[in-house]
Amino acid sequence: MTQPQHDSRALRNALGRFATGVAVVTAIDPDGHPIGLTVNSFAAVSLEPALVLWCLDNNSHNLEPFRRASHHVINILSAEQQDLSNRFATWPADRFVGLHWQRGAGGAPIFPDCCATFEVANDTAHSAGDHTIFVGRVERFSETADLAPLLFHAGRYAALASEQDD
Repeated sequence: MTQPQHDSRALRNALGRFATGVAVVTAIDPDGHPIGLTVNSFAAVSLEPALVLWCLDNNSHNLEPFRRASHHVINILSAEQQDLSNRFATWPADRFVGLHWQRGAGGAPIFPDCCATFEVANDTAHSAGDHTIFVGRVERFSETADLAPLLFHAGRYAALASEQDD
């Protein structure tokens, strides 16, 4: 059934039918503190040069710190990292308390046990409706090929179906 264009809840539900991976994007704010949030708006833009993008709500208190950060890290979460996703999707006082992480490019936090990490130089930010699109140059990346990704579909976490024998 076709929905009216102005029905934002119906639009959000329809957009949710597209299964995505889940990532935590991190950076260091201007005061030297780690910041981060859960996103599912990550995408590859270009291989030459290596560019990726992610989006952030314009009402986020993290918008200006991410704009001002020299770098950010996109931590692609594994299926075992749902708790990490939840931690960075909610608003506790300090999301980093008790977490193990190491410094990547520009000091941005890298979490262990991710499917992949991308250390990205903040290149451009484009205003687009109620979000800002961050495009960055990949400086370093790593992957752990044997980890299954954490997926999100229709408003909840999902898993890849197991491979069938041919």
